[in-house]
Amino acid sequence: MRKINEIFYSLQGEGFHTGMPALFIRFSGCNLKCPFCDTPHETGTWMSDEEIMRRVAECPAQTVILTGGEPSLWISDEFIDQLHNLGKYVCIETNGTRPIPTSIDWVTCSPKGAPVVLERIDEVKVVFTGEDVEPYASLPARYHYLQPCSCQNTQAVVDYILEHPFWRLSLQTHKYIQIQ
Repeated sequence: MRKINEIFYSLQGEGFHTGMPALFIRFSGCNLKCPFCDTPHETGTWMSDEEIMRRVAECPAQTVILTGGEPSLWISDEFIDQLHNLGKYVCIETNGTRPIPTSIDWVTCSPKGAPVVLERIDEVKVVFTGEDVEPYASLPARYHYLQPCSCQNTQAVVDYILEHPFWRLSLQTHKYIQIQ
């Protein structure tokens, strides 16, 4: 059984895959308590893998995004294999503090001040709160994004990127266009 906050079909609003249709599996619970988190961790529904896979199979999108909360608390190699057996491309959005199955197709690490233990990262997506982000520049990823915190400090992020062109801008476009 896995504790699921919600499962929904929408467009990816952030990072490298912005605009891509995807089924989101949002897990409930996290090992960190960030003050800006937009996921209610107290709620959730216990679902079996069979129930989850039935929902996944109903979705026309090829991409499944595991998010949270912290999905690494809930997933396993077997769970990822089940998604792959349905022909899905599996992405994860994780804080990077726990190991994840190596068969995940795309890894987005959104570090939150705790040590990152991941061996493979495709993109780093840092929520910009005004704190020093340069330690995250050394994480071994193909892409490094800075993202405004809840769309509130966009100009500060733009200014920072213009001064530090190593970084790319990630916007929460789903919030701007008012979709889930």
